[in-house]
Amino acid sequence: MLDRIRIVLIGTSHPGNIGATARAMHNMGLADLALVAPRCEPLTSESISRASGADHIVHAARIVETLEEAVADCTLAVGASARSRTLPWPMITPRALGERLPQELAGPASRVALVFGREDSGLSNAELQRCHAHVHIPTNPDFSSLNLAAAVQVLAYECRLASLDADDNAVGEDDEPLASHEELEHYFAHLERTLIAIGFHDPATPRQLMARLRRFTLRARPERMELNILRGILSATEKGAATHEPDTRGAPADEPTCRRGSADRDPNHSAE
Repeated sequence: MLDRIRIVLIGTSHPGNIGATARAMHNMGLADLALVAPRCEPLTSESISRASGADHIVHAARIVETLEEAVADCTLAVGASARSRTLPWPMITPRALGERLPQELAGPASRVALVFGREDSGLSNAELQRCHAHVHIPTNPDFSSLNLAAAVQVLAYECRLASLDADDNAVGEDDEPLASHEELEHYFAHLERTLIAIGFHDPATPRQLMARLRRFTLRARPERMELNILRGILSATEKGAATHEPDTRGAPADEPTCRRGSADRDPNHSAE
């Protein structure tokens, strides 16, 4: 189970934190490390020193430019967040996260990413909205700032406890695989394109429509087959919209035609 848990660090600015993270991971049996657009050289004498014997994880770390690349094959992405957001997202504790892992990783194709942000500013709202849930470590409110590697250590410990408690026979052979992050991102792009085509969504005045639809979908945890059904519905909708364009040339004055984006501007249909 631990082999399919990935630690993702975004925009890390200090090589020592990368080395210390590798040590925390190796302590708990994790080995999959991805670095997204690091702001420092990952492989230095300091990162090797701070790894304290776990430098093989630093050497093997995958370096990518975007969060999407780092979690493309993952079926669950959880972002570490220390503060509340304007648009609330499903929030869990480290212990609750650990309790979910055996079920989340039951399928052989399942993979979990634990995503950590920059030392100075954490994860952006856009990055957090690409995660299924947020995990918050309940620290002392009077001194809540955690070192990056310390935060990784807390979650890695819960992962190890979950692995030790997991039943080896818990895999459900008949379970459909969950949609991967990459498949979900393709779906969200398809969904937005379709909503624009039918006049429901105006990208010039988006408010929070797509963010709310993203939150709803990620909370539902769709299986790959279910996502394929939804995309089939979107394709049929696009085809129907293209072949049944309304003829508004002779529309009576008291029957206003639908304008693109009206659902975004009409308060009765607001995404807020």
